[in-house]
Amino acid sequence: MRKKIILCLFFLTGYSGLLLAQDINQLVANAKAKIDRVTDYEASGRMKTNVSFLKVPVANVKIYFKKPNKLKVKSEKGVSFIPKGAVSINVSNILGENNYTIIDAGTEKIGNTTVRVAKLLPNDDNSDVVLSTVYIDPLTNLIRKSKTTTKENGTFELEMTFGKYADYALPDKIIFSFNTKDYKLPKGVTFDFDDGSTVPQTKDIKNKKGRAEIIFNTYIINKGVSIDIFK
Repeated sequence: MRKKIILCLFFLTGYSGLLLAQDINQLVANAKAKIDRVTDYEASGRMKTNVSFLKVPVANVKIYFKKPNKLKVKSEKGVSFIPKGAVSINVSNILGENNYTIIDAGTEKIGNTTVRVAKLLPNDDNSDVVLSTVYIDPLTNLIRKSKTTTKENGTFELEMTFGKYADYALPDKIIFSFNTKDYKLPKGVTFDFDDGSTVPQTKDIKNKKGRAEIIFNTYIINKGVSIDIFK
């Protein structure tokens, strides 16, 4: 029995080692293939927004996606505090066009999971994206984390936890972090600030960090999403 356990551990360790040693281009291709199984989806969930100087209530949200690059977050409050331009920074878009050079950046730990790190440099000089970094679990071909730096909209980071919909590379939970520099409150909106004051939408938000956390309840996958949703 002890020999069997040792052999199993040896096999698993060796298999994990092979996965960690696989070609980074192939690993990115494997992750993309899983993402490409989804042509569209409609999801429901709860969004908690944490912007240090704002009191933003937890809200029910609907998220719509349609290939190649349509994504919309719709809140029951009618307001989304994810900056304009940032909603396009999703994993499907990052890997969408294959028009990038991949650099192997080694391994890192996310929790107890060892992930491979790939840096994606756009080949198009006119691209708004300067650099994307993806952190891929080689055992599942799932992107656990991504970080994208853009020319116009700052840096955005996605952290994803997977469960029921992992076969489609759709997370149960996503944490979206962004820089609030040059961000303004949505037009016509007034919110309470942490100091108790009320500031009109024309007040610029200072250079601080923002964070939105979405916990997904359900997905409707590949059933067709109207293009009119994104108008």
